[in-house]
Amino acid sequence: MIITADAISKRFNREWIFRKFTTTFSSGTTYAITGPNGSGKSTLLNIISGQVPPSEGNISYTGNQGNIPVEDIYTHLAIASPSMDLIEEFTLEEHLDFHFRLKPPRPGLTTPEILRRMYLENAKKKQLGNFSSGMRQRVRLGLAFYSQCEILILDEPATNLDSQAYNWYRAELGKIPKECLVIIASNNASEYPENSVILDLQNFRR
Repeated sequence: MIITADAISKRFNREWIFRKFTTTFSSGTTYAITGPNGSGKSTLLNIISGQVPPSEGNISYTGNQGNIPVEDIYTHLAIASPSMDLIEEFTLEEHLDFHFRLKPPRPGLTTPEILRRMYLENAKKKQLGNFSSGMRQRVRLGLAFYSQCEILILDEPATNLDSQAYNWYRAELGKIPKECLVIIASNNASEYPENSVILDLQNFRR
């Protein structure tokens, strides 16, 4: 999988958030999107994932079978972000069953195994609306980690995680198949591998 960003820019009203961001994202590599608050990290991830169009420039996707239309790229990726909504009326078990009917899990993973790997077996009958912020973030990350996908996009992944959950996050990140394309937006260097390709949005302000 290759994602090509060709001079993409984004503005809100008259203010440019970033300008002429150009790079190629390739499978088997982890990229870290960095920059201060307000520099457009989350916005860039939304553009890359096809949720938001750029104000200028083009973004394209190429898989093993050729070009992928932007409206179909969601079938190839999984996303975790602190801003993502969960269905609060569902129990954790119900939410996992619902999610993995829409996006299949990685080979060999069942709902009981996913619960075990998330260390949330005892909470499977609990409604998500009663989860703490840290537990919700672990659910979001688990849904992304365990979905069958070629592209994994993580926005500020360690938000609200305690030390135990953070260690879980780093361990599960290390288990992602080597052929995946991973993009992580964070200013915390401990949230992405040391060998990540770092792209600082401060370099694309004008």
